[in-house]
Amino acid sequence: MTIRIDLHSPQTALLGESPLWDVERQRLWWVDARAASIRCADADGTVLSDWTMPGQVGSIGLAQGGLIAALEDGFYHIDGQTGAAHCVARVTPPAPGLRLNDGKADRDGRFVSGHMHPGGGTAGELWQLGLDGRVTQLETGLGITNALCVSPDGRQLYLADSMDGVIRRYDYDGAAGRLSNRIDLIDCRAQGSGPDGATVDSDGRLWVALVLAHKIACYAPDGSLLQLIDSPVQYPSCPAFGGAAMDTLFVTTIAHSGHSLISTSADAGRVMAIRGLGATGLPEAVWHPTPARQGAAPWS
Repeated sequence: MTIRIDLHSPQTALLGESPLWDVERQRLWWVDARAASIRCADADGTVLSDWTMPGQVGSIGLAQGGLIAALEDGFYHIDGQTGAAHCVARVTPPAPGLRLNDGKADRDGRFVSGHMHPGGGTAGELWQLGLDGRVTQLETGLGITNALCVSPDGRQLYLADSMDGVIRRYDYDGAAGRLSNRIDLIDCRAQGSGPDGATVDSDGRLWVALVLAHKIACYAPDGSLLQLIDSPVQYPSCPAFGGAAMDTLFVTTIAHSGHSLISTSADAGRVMAIRGLGATGLPEAVWHPTPARQGAAPWS
């Protein structure tokens, strides 16, 4: 099968992140973290919406009535019609300068996101937003949280601190809000980059954006390298499967991170669509509040 890489939408982002395929509506969501915006396009790349948020956006997931988003200071419900943001739960940064970054829903719809600090340090934390709107701390000691994704059966969670370059695997009990049995599974520095965003396919393989190497890597569940794909656009940042057959890998890219990553590519900041990989993804679970949460004040 021949791999083909196209550009999906004409929109560019300074710091493209968190692509998310909406199976029900057959559209792609993604964010520009620096511009504090959430974008949406249909399967052909036609832009449908571009909403400005009240703070930098680290990541997004599907939610009942719209999206769930990790903004600088907590988790917000985003109205799917208007883009209005309503705070669900605040997460107080453990140190100045930190904000929530990468995030992903588990297989039951709980949303997990962790901090990043561009200036370094390891004060960051990993948090889970439950279906009852409560937050639970899962991990500490993080510099730049990335590569968050969950195994197909939901029992394992993958996580990286991009500063140390290693993707970890944990046993994950989502209902209890607990990680255990950490294994340092993949050292991405062997491929010339720390990991940025990641996703899993239906066979449990990890697809990882190697942002500094300008490549997309595919790793087996045991951590062995299976494939490397050269990115025609500098600084690929995060992949997600989507499309009608869930066999297109959408990858966001970075034009200007606000720090060290400044691209010279003519298509910097655009979303790529990679086809012909022989892999399919899994639909993302939806964050839906429990009946108790639905009876609470509106997303307060």
